[in-house]
Amino acid sequence: MGNGFMGKILRVNLTKGSISEERISEDKMRKYLGGVGIATSYLYEEVPAGVDPLGADNKLIFMTGPLTGTTSASAARYSVVAKSPLTGIWGHGNSGGNFGPMLKRSGYDGIIIEGVSPKPVYLEIADGKATLKDAGHLWGKSVNETEDIIQKGAVPKPITASIGQAGENLVRYSAIMNNSHRAVGRCGLGAVMGSKKLKAVVCSGKTKIELHDSEEFKKISKKQIGYLNESVLKVGFEAFGTNLVADMVNARGGYPTLNWQKGVFDQIEEMNGQAMTEKVLVKELACFGCPIACGRGTAIKQGKWAGRSGEGPEYETTNMFGACCGIADMNAVTMANYLCNEYGLDTISAGSSIAFAMECFEKGILTKEMTGGIDIKFGDADLIVELVEKIAKREGIGDLLAEGTKVMAEKLGGGSSVFAMNVKGLELPAYDPRAAKICGLGFVTANRGGDHITAFIEAPTFIDAPILIVEESSIEDPLNAKPEEAKILMDMEDALTSLDALGGCKFMGALLKAEDLVDLIRNATGWTDFSVDDFRKCGERIYNLGRVYCNREGIRRKDDILPDRLMKEPLPEGPAEGMVLDAETLEMLKDAYYNYRGWDLATGIPSPDKLKELGLDGLLEDVKKMQ
Repeated sequence: MGNGFMGKILRVNLTKGSISEERISEDKMRKYLGGVGIATSYLYEEVPAGVDPLGADNKLIFMTGPLTGTTSASAARYSVVAKSPLTGIWGHGNSGGNFGPMLKRSGYDGIIIEGVSPKPVYLEIADGKATLKDAGHLWGKSVNETEDIIQKGAVPKPITASIGQAGENLVRYSAIMNNSHRAVGRCGLGAVMGSKKLKAVVCSGKTKIELHDSEEFKKISKKQIGYLNESVLKVGFEAFGTNLVADMVNARGGYPTLNWQKGVFDQIEEMNGQAMTEKVLVKELACFGCPIACGRGTAIKQGKWAGRSGEGPEYETTNMFGACCGIADMNAVTMANYLCNEYGLDTISAGSSIAFAMECFEKGILTKEMTGGIDIKFGDADLIVELVEKIAKREGIGDLLAEGTKVMAEKLGGGSSVFAMNVKGLELPAYDPRAAKICGLGFVTANRGGDHITAFIEAPTFIDAPILIVEESSIEDPLNAKPEEAKILMDMEDALTSLDALGGCKFMGALLKAEDLVDLIRNATGWTDFSVDDFRKCGERIYNLGRVYCNREGIRRKDDILPDRLMKEPLPEGPAEGMVLDAETLEMLKDAYYNYRGWDLATGIPSPDKLKELGLDGLLEDVKKMQ
């Protein structure tokens, strides 16, 4: 097509075993950019309210963006969207590596997968030809084993996105993995894939990604890569990976410890970026076309798991399996991370579910009889490794932990919902909003549930890093809630959603201005009239579409709420000692946010005027029914 898009998608009906091609309309490209935007538009149009997330009527949508696989810096991302089996609302995961670029090189922008196969299959796409193949020999295999078997003897080597045993066993927070260690981690989309009996999507090809003006695009890309190479952020992430931020968050008093009972971990020096570098780091790793190299190639060098190697852990993983579980053993956390990658599990939800079980056991809500004789205690490093395996296989107590903290609390009772650390069913990331109030607003307004990466609001609060993709990202005092700062959150949500749609990494949003990205879009697509305002408006449009999808599933203002622990239990020590994000303050922030968004204050549903402004007139009838 010569505009950054391949111009077509695959539709795969697993029930019928049929495969067809469809064109993507120019209107859909302009309105939603690509990636998460186009995927969400298909989900809204084709998956009505009330569909079982693990049933045949849910659809699993893979989608790349117009920058994915180009010479642009850090543009390796692809998105997967479906109704989430963990939350029951809009589910979205995003991954790097080089699966996204290879999907495009195989000839397609994306894939819509529908129905359920009567037997395990995998989808092979090679140079524009797609085939469903028997996966009986792959079912029951780990992610690593699956990739090895598929690649054996294959020329050229294909790139695979697959599920491990966790996805097959419908663990509600199972992940889709590519390049063995890169994860479409959140929302349990691996379980959707498993429910469809789809083991893997395998891509290879040499189709060129045509651009409107490839020479000018290369010049702009080279210049922007120069910006990234000169940044302090690159130096830090290259040296310490994402776990660079551990000391910063701990110093702010917002480092979740003992299932969020504390915000300071007194053994942080055993689990920070420096500790990882000294104990397990082997080499830095980068996604396709990325100069930052924040990935960690690691190996366990001593102890019972010596000789095991892989990638990671990332910051979130290190906290959730570490401090959140009261553990300061880098080898154990690294091993738990390896197993999550091999079985295909979201490390945030897995670690959080284990930490929640530990507190339930401590309080007598979860008994030894219920755990099958296992003492699930804080600080037991070997236990986290054992429990990851049980979760993936749904063995014993692992069957309960595989449901996630929301369902666990509903089943266990005993007041445990107070410290089940999720929003709308999605476990919270490792930033305590009692130490940065605006983060709490970000958790409750994120469309997929308790999520940080949608807005990346932890950057200007816990890390003191400006986000250049928006005009203003400065949070004056994270400990104090200011209603006007809700606009900063909104602006970051919109701009970074557009970045997801393009196929760019969030670190691009930290280091490049919207004008820089618009230059790339114009030269990739030929949309010479595409402006910064159009860029921001696309993100806002996608964000509101996702919100109405959630509203259609029953989400209202009352559901934009934090766990009681964060609103009622003051942090006991550290710089944020005595702090909560109380209900009154949260409601004040929500008022401000809804007003900026143009959402109804009583319900949290986007107003008809806002939807018309965004060109989402097709949603008006659905919104009318919600009133």
